[in-house]
Amino acid sequence: MDKLKYILLFLPLLFLIFTSAAAQQNMEWPHELTEDWTPVDDSVSTTGYFGQAPSDAIMLFDGSDLSNWEAAPGYFINMEEVPEYLKALQTHHGPAPWKVEDGVMTVVPGSGNIMTKMGFTDFHLHIEWKTPSEIDGDGQGRGNSGVFLQGLYEIQVLDSWQNPTYPNGQAGSLYKQKAPMVNASRPPGEWQSYDIFFEAAYFDDTGKLIKPAYVTVLHNGVLIHHKQKFQGPTTFIGPSHYKPHPRKLPIGLQDHGDYVSFRNIWVREL
Repeated sequence: MDKLKYILLFLPLLFLIFTSAAAQQNMEWPHELTEDWTPVDDSVSTTGYFGQAPSDAIMLFDGSDLSNWEAAPGYFINMEEVPEYLKALQTHHGPAPWKVEDGVMTVVPGSGNIMTKMGFTDFHLHIEWKTPSEIDGDGQGRGNSGVFLQGLYEIQVLDSWQNPTYPNGQAGSLYKQKAPMVNASRPPGEWQSYDIFFEAAYFDDTGKLIKPAYVTVLHNGVLIHHKQKFQGPTTFIGPSHYKPHPRKLPIGLQDHGDYVSFRNIWVREL
């Protein structure tokens, strides 16, 4: 018992000795040793969510034409259709059939989906969109479209202003997989923005999944997903799971039969 009392009495002194020694050791380390002076890439200029793209971005649509886009195959319904869809995704399908007017591209209902001519792996995608100002329909039938990352993973586009639907199908959702944390939608007819930070899935040489796909999304500047994992490609019917696919695939936009418009689309490869 006496030994324990002496140990407890000496503990504060031991603490002072050790902290003093540690402080002395830190004083012997030049502060430069913890400074990383590796040069950073040239500065990037930006004007915010709307307007001009950052200087290092790849402009996918600047309002002039659809030269960076082409027609795309129709999307798959369930996982059984994914292999054939992947084959179709990597072939040419002709000019993009949507309308461009006054710096804006708009879906021509019934003309089909479109996709970029370039493929991408990990990227930051900025895209501005708006649904028709005149409300027609409800639920999923109101201003419906979608942004397909690598042509496989959908971020839903929908008029979700006072428009109830299943939450994992509203604007900003990882369609049929994850609802957004909040509904950041603006009224129909107003321009909205997505900033999408996508990390692609990786597979080994045998097709085994090494890392799933993740996404972070800002809707009108509001964080709605933070490093959210995709369960696999977006399916309309049934659960999803991963199937091996190429590292670089195009970005797609969906014709869901509504007059949804897009502008100022750019991407920064990560």
